[in-house]
Amino acid sequence: METQEPLDVVVVGAGVAGLAAAHRLAATGRRVLVLEGSPEVGGKLRRASVAGVRVDVGAEAMLNRRPEGVDLARVVGLPIEHPTTASSRIWTRGALRPLPRSLMGVPLDLAALEASGVLSPAGLLRARQEPEVPPLQLLEEDISVGDLVAERFGDEVVDRLVEPLLGGVYAGNARRISARASVPQLVALAQRGSVLEQAPAVPTTYDLPVFAGIPGGMGQLPEALARNLDVRTGATVRELHRHPDGFALTVGPTTAPEQIVATAVLLATPAAATSRLLAEVAPGASIELAPIEYASMAVVTFAFRLADVAVLEASGSSGFLVPPVDGRRIKASTFSFAKWGWVRAAGAEQDVVHLRTSLGRHGEETALQASDEELVAWSLADLAEATGCTAVPVDVHVQRWGGGLPQYAPGHLERVARVRAALPPDLAVAGAAYDGVGIPAVIGSALRAVDALPAAQP
Repeated sequence: METQEPLDVVVVGAGVAGLAAAHRLAATGRRVLVLEGSPEVGGKLRRASVAGVRVDVGAEAMLNRRPEGVDLARVVGLPIEHPTTASSRIWTRGALRPLPRSLMGVPLDLAALEASGVLSPAGLLRARQEPEVPPLQLLEEDISVGDLVAERFGDEVVDRLVEPLLGGVYAGNARRISARASVPQLVALAQRGSVLEQAPAVPTTYDLPVFAGIPGGMGQLPEALARNLDVRTGATVRELHRHPDGFALTVGPTTAPEQIVATAVLLATPAAATSRLLAEVAPGASIELAPIEYASMAVVTFAFRLADVAVLEASGSSGFLVPPVDGRRIKASTFSFAKWGWVRAAGAEQDVVHLRTSLGRHGEETALQASDEELVAWSLADLAEATGCTAVPVDVHVQRWGGGLPQYAPGHLERVARVRAALPPDLAVAGAAYDGVGIPAVIGSALRAVDALPAAQP
């Protein structure tokens, strides 16, 4: 087994969390090595060529309301683009319907909710009774988003509005996702009383756009970060042990292992891998991380001739969400050509337009065992039924994200606090498993992890 002189900091994982952490460490003068087990960097941010155009096949946008993502993009010299004003719809009860003003699906405008036709008359009547529900009591235990919303607005609001919105973020089940961890603003409103009565004061429009992207694709962010870092891909970290100089990491295949020694380590890996690596050096944190579950999903990206999708062009929509209660195969479709100016312009050079569908929610892993051809066929069938578009694509790309999105079960915030409390001072963790699954939240998690590490030794 090879050994070497101790390194300053080793970051394990070259997704956006690990690369953001390494970038911050390097900017402060630390000597950093990033180890990534897969052949390429980026994690869930990835681009691929579809009909000759490189587009995102993972995350395609980031929240603009939080500064971490757009700030980091600008630091590495990437421009920012905001989506068009085309609105998203919801495909439910047999039609594509307007998405009413809401807070993660929780309605804030009853008139818009009624006009949308998303709810049945009985469901709308139940939602109107929300002001009569007493304020949420301060609870010792966490509550799920679904249970909180059902108590105040009824089951239909959960099934037809909250589920599709949360499904787009977590690919999860609203009745199994922590309200405090995923929608803390809703918890605060419910504790004060009626959400509907407070709705006029809820800021759902801002001076800045809600979302941001990068012309050419979000996948450029990890690519840009990695260019100025020492990154080794195909370098799986198999073991982590204490060492007189800090930590010893066993890297590479079992037939030819390498030992790397570092004074500090930052783990930016999924919860299961992090739990395994922490088993010896931080057993308490390892035990806490082990139960965190993940959802798998797939993104199917299509390229069509523009002339063949006139019905989509005429809709003025940027796509639609699908409630699981309606029993469809896909959970959403994004008309990328209508949402992002750069996608439209890049496709025009090849005389094509791009759109994508997503499939898979927590607990539906068996559905994703279908072949790529089946995922494509299911997507086209649902697109045809929802929009009337029966065009034949000129190119298709299927991207599977196995175990892609962590599930924040009730009690998640307390679990994360226990994880961090159980870590030694020269070891930190970061990533989507902790403080949020969106790109800015993941970057924020990385910066927090960097701040938790001790300063470099003189």
